[in-house]
Amino acid sequence: MATNGGNGTRATGPRCIALVGPFQSGKTTLLEAILARTGAIQRQGTMEAGNTVGDATKEARHHRMSVELTAATTNFMGDNYTFLDCPGSVEFVHDMRAVLPAIDVAVVVCEMDEKKVPQLQLILRELEDKKIPRILFVNKIDKADAGVHDVLKLLQPASRTKLILRQIPTFSGDIISGFVDLALERAFVYKEHAPSEVVPLEGDAADLEKTARFSMLETLADHDDELMEQLLEDIQPPRDKVFDDLTRELREGLVCPVLLGTATRANGVLRLMKALRHESPGIAETAKRLGVKAGTDAVAYVVKTLNTAHGGKMSVARVMSGQVGDGTTLLSGDDEAGRVAGVFKLVGQSTEKRGPAAVGETVAFAKLDRAKTGDTLSAGKQAHPALAKVEPYPPVLAIAISAKERKDDVKLGQALNKLVEEDPSITIEHNAETHEVVLWGQGEMHLRVATERLSDRFGVAIERRQPSVGYRETIRKGVVQRGRHKKQSGGHGQYGDVVLDIKPLPRGSGFSFEEKITGGVVPRNYIPAVEEGVVDALAHGPLGFPVVDLSVALIDGSYHTVDSSDMAFRLAGRLGVVEALPQCQPVLLEPIDLVEIACPTEATAKINALMSGRRGQILGFDTREGWDGWDLVRAKMPEAEIGDLIVEIRSATAGAGTFTFKFDHMAELTGRTADQIIAARRAAE
Repeated sequence: MATNGGNGTRATGPRCIALVGPFQSGKTTLLEAILARTGAIQRQGTMEAGNTVGDATKEARHHRMSVELTAATTNFMGDNYTFLDCPGSVEFVHDMRAVLPAIDVAVVVCEMDEKKVPQLQLILRELEDKKIPRILFVNKIDKADAGVHDVLKLLQPASRTKLILRQIPTFSGDIISGFVDLALERAFVYKEHAPSEVVPLEGDAADLEKTARFSMLETLADHDDELMEQLLEDIQPPRDKVFDDLTRELREGLVCPVLLGTATRANGVLRLMKALRHESPGIAETAKRLGVKAGTDAVAYVVKTLNTAHGGKMSVARVMSGQVGDGTTLLSGDDEAGRVAGVFKLVGQSTEKRGPAAVGETVAFAKLDRAKTGDTLSAGKQAHPALAKVEPYPPVLAIAISAKERKDDVKLGQALNKLVEEDPSITIEHNAETHEVVLWGQGEMHLRVATERLSDRFGVAIERRQPSVGYRETIRKGVVQRGRHKKQSGGHGQYGDVVLDIKPLPRGSGFSFEEKITGGVVPRNYIPAVEEGVVDALAHGPLGFPVVDLSVALIDGSYHTVDSSDMAFRLAGRLGVVEALPQCQPVLLEPIDLVEIACPTEATAKINALMSGRRGQILGFDTREGWDGWDLVRAKMPEAEIGDLIVEIRSATAGAGTFTFKFDHMAELTGRTADQIIAARRAAE
């Protein structure tokens, strides 16, 4: 059974660790180095050679980036570790956010790169808010051009928790050749793809170590009065005491330790593994953080859903209590998730059937048809309360899609369901007015990968285009118009005759219909049919769009005792409106949205310029509450200009900016832009 002792006691039981961090900081390479160092794979692959365990899907290889979660389980010094390599791109961030509740600790992989600090801040904020213990692994230190001693100065602004340097680099000339461990007070020299070697701590390195160690101890003493007293009295604290404090303060989220390394050469990997082994919390603390009820039957949390070509649906899940084996029936909320048809160990794309999964283990369960990412599964008679709820961020970019061949329409529907099951940050909207299927996602690459999956994984060739904008039209002046439908044929004829008073209404009023008939010139029973005819005509106005903000009153008419019918009056009502609207000075209306952009302060001027260039009206900006160095810019902007807005926002903010929007009002649009829209509509028809 997994246990967690108190201060300084090593947590036991299987661990689950997320590798997170900004785009292209080296997470997948670090996973590869860990798997090679722990013997899970024979040799370390590289991104260039395309032979890594992570990023092994066709889409990831093609774009040379992580586009979905990779899980890999390995063994280190007798303990079981599952690493979840999460995509760094902000467009695929939901894969990271969905796994966070279930992990013991996050390894945040980053670089000495000022441009990536805002992205790092976004990731650390997510971990801080969810109270996930975290270790910073500064990768590519062989390429760091900033003074490596400035690590804290550069990276601290990204973290609300105090960063604490665990290692300082040592140099041979200008090249980083090793490091000093400040807790162990030992110097090491890096070896290529081999464990570092202990060397004497002397000379400049010894002096630098003293200063850096004192700084580390001072930070630890902020949360330990006894240590503070020892430092004030110049007493060297015992090494065990230092490790106890490091462990406790990491687990309680009071500090974030910083380690250094270069994943391509496996430098610093063993140190990282030892820190994870000795200092990070285990399943007992994670279960407690999530509120797993003690003594309950098996409980598991689903971190990812995969639809595999051969194994069907797989639910990657961590067991939080009890044990789950082949044949276990699991509940999810009020529903039965299904019966486990096999438990599998994961190493990237390869799966290996195994025995039951014990508490703390992260495995894949086969064929849980109704289980979704983020579900809490339990084996008792009653479902366990949900352990976490991770809502995707609101989508920011849309494309309209259709199957290339009509015969694939049903297949497309099924494929879209599977796509959303694997990636809940995709939203599908069926626009009844335009008959479009609209795919909403987190950015350009996100939607590109989604459409590639539809063709590669689910075998549906699709066409993509810009979604239609919700234009409307209205009228500027009123008119009274007669509509008469008269048709004589053998037997019964058709006769309906109405007089309509049509007037404009204030913006946002919609449509109103009333009857002001006197003397029964149109019988009561035909009036609903007249209204239906009017509504039919308003669906498509003279400019080609639905007509809004007007009132129609039925003021006069006539009927025939034999030839009048509902259908005749419906056609008369329709005809009256169709003939009237071109005389009412029709005008185009475009939807205007209220937009709120979150961006690092240094990009605010660029964002303001961007808004103005897209017919946006800036309403003002404020500092973003609780976010140092960020602003919120508010503007009103035409929906037509929002199309690819996210692409430009990300480009102006080194990938960190985002926005939300909601419909505000309809506004008249005239001039060249309006003429082009109307001409395009006519051409399409």
